[in-house]
Amino acid sequence: MEQQAHRGDGREIQTVFLGGGTPSLFTPNEIGRLLDGAKQHFSIAQNAEVTMEANPGTVECGSPAGYRDAGVTRLSVGAQSFDDATLGLLGRIHSSADISCAVLDAKDAGFDNINIDLMHDLPNQTVEMAMADLSAAIDLDPTHISWYQLTLEPNTVFYARPPANLPDDDLAFEIQDRGQELLKRHGYEQYEVSAYAREGRRCQHNLNYWSFGDYLAIGAGAHGKITNASGIFRYQRPANPMQYMIMQESNEPEAGLRPLGEADLMFEFMLNALRLNEGFAEKLFAARTGLTTSDLVDAAVDVRKKGLIERDDNQFWIPTRLGRRFLNDLQSGFIIDDVES
Repeated sequence: MEQQAHRGDGREIQTVFLGGGTPSLFTPNEIGRLLDGAKQHFSIAQNAEVTMEANPGTVECGSPAGYRDAGVTRLSVGAQSFDDATLGLLGRIHSSADISCAVLDAKDAGFDNINIDLMHDLPNQTVEMAMADLSAAIDLDPTHISWYQLTLEPNTVFYARPPANLPDDDLAFEIQDRGQELLKRHGYEQYEVSAYAREGRRCQHNLNYWSFGDYLAIGAGAHGKITNASGIFRYQRPANPMQYMIMQESNEPEAGLRPLGEADLMFEFMLNALRLNEGFAEKLFAARTGLTTSDLVDAAVDVRKKGLIERDDNQFWIPTRLGRRFLNDLQSGFIIDDVES
């Protein structure tokens, strides 16, 4: 944080997110020390959203109150499923009972902003099983539910050895359709591909990502994006702990900055903003990318013809129902060639 303090450039930090990984392995005192350090090096808003990810298998009884006292304002519980057999297939160390205990303990500790992470399209999962998972999460009455499809990420066990009996496309669509209806019926508004929130409880940190805002990368493996007088840049801290420590010792604050060209800016903005159900304003596009409305209109010709996106009278660009269903096609439609200077 000390090395990257200059990247804050005096701007007020609106959100802090502790995760991925399992920050709940740290004691409340250690989390408090970390947040105190952030306040020393950055200007943190008084009402900042401070989220900590927590694995139900690592949150000990009584710990949530300590995390709350340390400055955490929002807890994100990595449930993934409420089916114990499925949790075993996923390699999770917790049980469904651990999830309920973690959420109820957090509420008793005074947390009034709790997210539950849940996956669907899991091995052997039926529509009924997926709805049972969602119902179990809803019964705990969190303010936010992140309900996302299992993806086979590179460098994971599932990617190397894909599990058998994953739902096919038709079953996956039925699960998604039924689940969205169930969540809506219980007051959870879908505002992003996999995010559902009670009124006023959208995740502000993730909204910043999806609106192509700036954020700082603190810690091994973290990604960052910054805008300054020289342009717009992305950077990543080394994920390997030894390489990370070597970089820290080199004290090269600008190491790893990657400037974004016009093609990068167009596609990366769309990769994020098109995840939002309500789309984005032209003014936001221009402000966050430095590109023009004409650039946007030109790039959108094909996807508009295909009925994947529309532009309303208020200069808002909104994915259609077809566009949300075929989001990858919509996003890839904005891949353009860099314009040579």
